[in-house]
Amino acid sequence: MNSERESERHIELGARRPRRLRRTPALRGLVRETVVRPEQLVLPIFLVDGPGARREPIEAMPGVARHTLASAAELAREAADLGVVSFALFPRIDDALKTPDGAESRNPDNLVCRALRALRKAVPGACLVADVALDPFSSHGHDGIVVSGEVHNDLTVAALCDQARVQAEAGADIVAPSDMMDGRVGAIRRALDAAGLEHAAILSYCAKYASAFYGPFRAALDSAPVDAPDIPRDKTTYQMDPANVREAFIEAALDVAEGADLLMVKPALPYLDVLARLRDAVDVPLAAYHVSGEYAMLRAAAERGWADYDRCLAESLTSIRRAGADVIFTYGALDFARRLR
Repeated sequence: MNSERESERHIELGARRPRRLRRTPALRGLVRETVVRPEQLVLPIFLVDGPGARREPIEAMPGVARHTLASAAELAREAADLGVVSFALFPRIDDALKTPDGAESRNPDNLVCRALRALRKAVPGACLVADVALDPFSSHGHDGIVVSGEVHNDLTVAALCDQARVQAEAGADIVAPSDMMDGRVGAIRRALDAAGLEHAAILSYCAKYASAFYGPFRAALDSAPVDAPDIPRDKTTYQMDPANVREAFIEAALDVAEGADLLMVKPALPYLDVLARLRDAVDVPLAAYHVSGEYAMLRAAAERGWADYDRCLAESLTSIRRAGADVIFTYGALDFARRLR
């Protein structure tokens, strides 16, 4: 009797052995649930004005540099050869061009607009994403126009509409308002449509948190809020509280209703729960931004011999996809694509 029970138990265990499908790389690949492909990645490119193909290394982001237009075109061609064909542009604006209202953001010949035209020529089939916010262009470092010590919502939205329009006219496939002003998606949609730019899509940073992980990015653009009278010390009055998740559903519902084509969660890894819950709530494509602080931590750990950068990067991107992201913005896009080769 005991031997019969042992035999039944052995058969039961034999029928449930998950390790069978982990035995070889081919088996693991056959049943892999989540796959990250280069064409799902967006490479952020930092821009700087100047002649020639010049790259300025960014100390806080090893392996990342600011690029002149010629250098950015070279980088885009290199990326396209690896299968990464989507690029998001972020400018380091000369201090002489920065003003309280960020007027240079609406100049149709500003650095971003010239870069859009240059990258379109370099990689005609690229998907070009233009950031819509005033912080790189403002003298105070905020995403909007400051009035009496506060970032004024509606004045900012009017400026963002003009910024998005000149970007779309310069060739942006997607304009990406990252400012977190209320009502800006609908206003930008109406402005683009009125200008005959119905083709331009809107990627809304619907859940952009007031995160401490943005430090290296702000150093790269010299866009941190300045310490001055009547200037808010941080961005907590318009970016989301890291403690909140229900608020993300409100932001997402508003932005979809206003015409957003894609939604963004930023940062990615500390907010995978938000990403996963939004995936179940909306039917538009979701993007997530693997931000500068997340990237820099991997690089720093690797430099000290504490972690394998390539494997940690791949695991990080896989977790973001697994949580529900269709699109991932990452500074490691080329590193990941090279590893696949």
